[in-house]
Amino acid sequence: MAEPSKYISKNDAYLKLRTYCAYQERCHSEVRTKLISLKIYGDDLEEVIADLIQDNFLDEERFARAFARGKFRIKKWGKYKITQELKRKRVSEYCIKKGLSEIDQEEYLATAKELLTKYYDKLSGIDPIKRKKTYEHGARKGYESFVINDILNALRKSK
Repeated sequence: MAEPSKYISKNDAYLKLRTYCAYQERCHSEVRTKLISLKIYGDDLEEVIADLIQDNFLDEERFARAFARGKFRIKKWGKYKITQELKRKRVSEYCIKKGLSEIDQEEYLATAKELLTKYYDKLSGIDPIKRKKTYEHGARKGYESFVINDILNALRKSK
């Protein structure tokens, strides 16, 4: 039989969420979900979030910047995929733009070129099929079609 859940005070929830936010950057929707899982609702929930923002444990712009940097550098995601994930997390358009500004355009294009060239070279078969598969791989990674097409056209000329 399931144990009845214990009541957690607003102050205890705030302390738990401070640790949760200090561990890694969080967006408002993640914090809201965590508070609901702790059975904190309504005005108490809003007050805890306001206190976390006031004490600088929760900052959506900082989250968007860290998220964009991390997903680009570690997972090599493109701007489109990063934008979609931030929207899914209900991050504001303003913060999304600030997050994407963390990505250097030259580094972005170089990463896309390296990623797609490596993928293209490991494929076997005839060129049109390799190009199609490489294009789809770039799209899945979140790169814009004009970036993918420029790289594929450069690959065609160099091969």
